[in-house]
This record gives sequence, C-alpha cells and structure tokens, in this order.
Amino acid sequence: MEASLSSAASKGINLSAEFVCFRKEKFVPRAHNFLSFNSAYKYRPLLLGQTKDFCRKNKCATFTCSQRREFSVVEGRCIDDIYDDLAKRLLPTAAAAASDPDLKYIIGLAGPPGAGKTTVASEVVRRLNKLWPQKASSMDSQVKSADVAAVLPMDGFHLYRSELDAMENPEEAHARRGAPWTFNPQQLLACLKTLRSQGSVYAPSFDHGVGDPVEDDIFVSHQHKVVIVEGNYLLLDDGVWKEISSMFDEKWFIEIDIDKSMERVLKRHISTGKAPDVAKWRIEYNDRPNAELIMKSKKNADLVISSVDF
Repeated sequence: MEASLSSAASKGINLSAEFVCFRKEKFVPRAHNFLSFNSAYKYRPLLLGQTKDFCRKNKCATFTCSQRREFSVVEGRCIDDIYDDLAKRLLPTAAAAASDPDLKYIIGLAGPPGAGKTTVASEVVRRLNKLWPQKASSMDSQVKSADVAAVLPMDGFHLYRSELDAMENPEEAHARRGAPWTFNPQQLLACLKTLRSQGSVYAPSFDHGVGDPVEDDIFVSHQHKVVIVEGNYLLLDDGVWKEISSMFDEKWFIEIDIDKSMERVLKRHISTGKAPDVAKWRIEYNDRPNAELIMKSKKNADLVISSVDF
C-alpha cells in the first residue's frame, strides 16, 4: 500500500481524484482522502471506477489516483468504525509527539453547519484518549497516562452580542450571526499561535443559553499532544482565515449534501424554540449562504469525510 502511494507520487500522478480514502502514511499535499458512511451504517464507496463486486459488498473505502488504480484500505460496518479508524490512525502521531515536550499536532476540522463536526471531533478525541493508556504504558510503565487529545471549538470566537450591537447595522449583524465576519479570527489565530509556541492555552467556549463566549473556559494543556480544532471557516483561503489554516498540521473536511445539512440545521433551530417560518427564513438568509461558502474550502483539505445519513 505505502509503496503504491509513493510510486504514484513519484510519477507525478494527480492524487486529487474523485475518491481517495485515508491512509496511514504522511499525506500527500492537497490530496483528498475520503471516508464515507451511509444510512445502513456501512462504508459507501464513492469511486466511479469501482467493480460490481466491490459495490455489492459495500464494506470498504478505497484509495485511487487519477489513473483509477484502486486499493482497498479500510473495512467497517458502522459509523463507530470510522471514529475508531481515525483515532487509531492518530495514535502513532500522539506517541511521537509525547516524546517531545515542545511538539503539538493540530488538526483543523471544517465543514458546513449540520455536517457533524462537533460529533466527529469529540468522538475521535474520546476514542484516542481511550486507546492512549495502553500505548503510553508500553512506552514507559512509570508514566501515568493522562488524556493525550483535546477538542478546541471555534464557537468560542464568536463576537459578543455587544460587539454586534456596535456595528453600523446591528440588525443585519445579529441576523447574519454565524457568517465569517461575525467571528474574531484574529483572536483565534493568536490562540493557535500561543498553543503552538507555548504548548498550552486557555480558550473561550460559547454559552448558547446566554448567546455569548465564555472567556478562558477551555484549557488545552501540555499533555494534550493532539488537538482537533473544529469550526466552519477553518479552511478558508483568504484574509486572516488563510493564516489560521496554515497553522494546522492536517486539515479535515466533512462533506455533506447541502440540502441534508440544512434539514439538520432546520431541526436544530426548531428544537431551540424558533418558529418553523423563522427557522426557514434564517436558513435561506444566513445558514445556506454560509454553507455554500464553506463548501468551497473543501479543496484545501487533506482528508475528506463524506457524510450521508448516520
């Protein structure tokens, strides 16, 4: 498998093909690596050139390049398998980082609203931390194994409502809350730089009940060697967002049909007390335009997780 990938890269084969799944060795820059899961909780192959037998079995993800050479890489029967595979894939990275007190591996996980970013990030981190004690003890039996991974959400970097009130058009600012310009990317960038240079950082969370950030509510410590930063705009390639994107060692993107993601967001709005007509208006006025912008940043990802119903 590794030899095949290296050979493809050395021959200048374009790895940004219609389907490339994740792999264990270092990522090829700008290659896309797709994992997929469907409503039957099985991997859904996305490759146009796959065999009928492969389609019938419907069990594994594959690697291919622009020459349509296929490699079966991962088998799984449920969504939990994907979480497990991503966690296992990060385990050697965590071990390598643990041996260097100054090393931190930071992953940027992006995707449109309703894609499941929070769930993916939290599940992968939870499973990596569950795997870590055994790995840590094999490295040094005297070391007490604390959590090795953490999640840092982008939500805490929303502008405060008072900051929206001070804008030229406060009504528009509140209506468009969630758009890129209603965040504080400079603060997020400073947070990531501190994390990178000092190995630990306090970050804000977001109180949905109050509707404002909570300063210094999340602590990423020196012991956290793998940090998954999750948020909508982490892979944008303009302005401060581009500099934020450059801070990540690896970039993940959750791809989802935009209508499906908006269905999820609609249900979320209604569940929080919004009237159905108000929820629909907010989606068309704010959430869908934001999602369309976010989808364009998929091209900047190293790993693409293609989500259907799960």
